[in-house]
Amino acid sequence: MITYPIIFEGSAEASQGMKTNWEVEASGFKEMCAVPVEFEGQGGSFSPEDFFLLALENCFVATFKVFSEYSKLTFEKLKINSKLVVDKDPAGSPMMSKIDFDITLTGVSDEKRALLLVKKTLENGFILRSVKTEITHTININ
Repeated sequence: MITYPIIFEGSAEASQGMKTNWEVEASGFKEMCAVPVEFEGQGGSFSPEDFFLLALENCFVATFKVFSEYSKLTFEKLKINSKLVVDKDPAGSPMMSKIDFDITLTGVSDEKRALLLVKKTLENGFILRSVKTEITHTININ
């Protein structure tokens, strides 16, 4: 039984300058980050935009895996390629406007159930539901 609320913690430590990397940590894992070249940083490390894309992508993967297990759908592999579009909102401020998932499932035990679970995952993944970013997808079942 899952007990709520659940607390996740992280930390970041940085020095001045948009061309200097900084370190982030969560769940005991450390990673270097940088302002991306597209925003006049030095790049070369994960950016906040990368983490946003990965959070949505991994929410899909984790939620699909849970739903598949509970519904007894088996599959050999789930592959997802994602593209995040950063654009300006009507007021001219940058925002994460759209993410597109290209989802490939191989070796599924029930294609119809797999399609239903993809839909259910997109509608119920709680990080996916928490953002105002438009989410589009394509599904390939092999």
